[in-house]
Amino acid sequence: VVYTQSEILQREVYLFERLDSPNREPMKHLKAICFLRPTKENVELLVQELRRPKYSVYFIYFSNVISKSDVKALAEADEQEVVAEVQEFYGDYIAVNPHVFSLNLLGCCRGRSWDPAQLTRTTQGLTALLLSLKKCPMIRYQLSSEPAKRLAECVKQVITKEYELFDFRRTEVPPLLLILDRSDDAITPLLNQWTYQAMVHELLGINNNRIDLSRVPGISKDLREVVLSAENDEFYANNMYLNFAEIGTNIKNLMEDFQRRKPKEQQKLESIADMKAFVENYPQFKKMSGTVSKHVTVVGELSRLVAERNLLEVSEVEQELACQSDHSSALQSVRRLLQSPRVSELDAARLVMLYALRYERHGSSGLPALLEELRGRGGTDRYRKLVSAVVEYGGKRVRGSDLFSPKDAVAITKQFLKGLKGIENVYTQHQPLLQETLDQLIKGKLKDSQYPYLGPNTLRDRPQDIIVFLIGGATYEEALAVFNLNRSNPGVRIVLGGTTIHNTRR
Repeated sequence: VVYTQSEILQREVYLFERLDSPNREPMKHLKAICFLRPTKENVELLVQELRRPKYSVYFIYFSNVISKSDVKALAEADEQEVVAEVQEFYGDYIAVNPHVFSLNLLGCCRGRSWDPAQLTRTTQGLTALLLSLKKCPMIRYQLSSEPAKRLAECVKQVITKEYELFDFRRTEVPPLLLILDRSDDAITPLLNQWTYQAMVHELLGINNNRIDLSRVPGISKDLREVVLSAENDEFYANNMYLNFAEIGTNIKNLMEDFQRRKPKEQQKLESIADMKAFVENYPQFKKMSGTVSKHVTVVGELSRLVAERNLLEVSEVEQELACQSDHSSALQSVRRLLQSPRVSELDAARLVMLYALRYERHGSSGLPALLEELRGRGGTDRYRKLVSAVVEYGGKRVRGSDLFSPKDAVAITKQFLKGLKGIENVYTQHQPLLQETLDQLIKGKLKDSQYPYLGPNTLRDRPQDIIVFLIGGATYEEALAVFNLNRSNPGVRIVLGGTTIHNTRR
């Protein structure tokens, strides 16, 4: 995710091996750089490696804090004195976007409390992030969430224990770490998305910047898996937060630009100078043709899925469920789509989940009938169980905040005006709860009673450096919200992290 293989090759790194691959040949003419998480297994593998070293010298980098006893074990194994240096190089997390990180953990809690191993891993990931950004923050957490409080305490313990590592130059306004719980907003990960990055993740799935296109009808062999990374792909960097309609236009421009350059490449190569020019331009040309074919394929597949699964209509009803409060109209819309053969089983279940979260306590709730309808469609109880699991996870009983009702008259007027201007796209009117939470935080209005500080100190000024972490996973819709908040609030820097990056399937 951080570095492409070709970039590393330019730095004269010629061989990539995993420490646990069994049949590595000894190559005493090579030096080895090891970059590892400081886990028990990895330390054990290194110990075995150093007892019978395959390379001449070892430079060992751990992605997090390593214990003295582990360093001692390595030193004892290094009888041939091949280790040149051991360093901690904090990178124990996945950098997803310039302002977004993930720990790639699925299912971090059991019921309402942490899975102990995942709590340890999350604490490590979060403290490594703080160390790599050189932040020693004040911590606030969501009071209604026991896991949020536990994580806050664990991070604080590490900061206290490793106080020498966290002794950074103090800034005027200390940085702030805000720990939230996904269960406060189970709506956002269930919605269809219409901006490029979020849409690709929702419909195709992004795993460490890789997209699996093997199920695309008639796909060529070299496009079965593609990489989408803003670091190495200018088109993606410029389009990842744009709406699908705009991307269609931009793809067309990209193709036309490509066509314009193309004929030049095929001119007669008569002189040595022609050939030289061609060879010099060839990498650029090849890169561009790769970019064009990749994005045309991805966008084409997104369009096909939108049409095949009738997603425009589905999405409109989802947005109605998430943003409006007309129960009878919503119920009719969901019923209508459940009866449509063009709506996939996943999309049908998603609509019922959103309805259940929105109207679970409504006097004339149509949920039992909708659940029957779901069962009739698939002939199994699988999705029925998932609907009740989602309500148990993120229903009214659990939420610490008011996910649906506007907070006051001002908010209601704002929504009404927004509706009048008609500028808001009907498919993207939803805003994640996180946007409002961060908005209040930036203005210094986030209630201490709901999001207390850990410890006696509180922030007197408005925060400028904010790291917000979502237990149970963040989404690309929230990444977009944070991107926009960073853009519209100069002087404020927000980094968003989560145990994973969700889409509906996850």
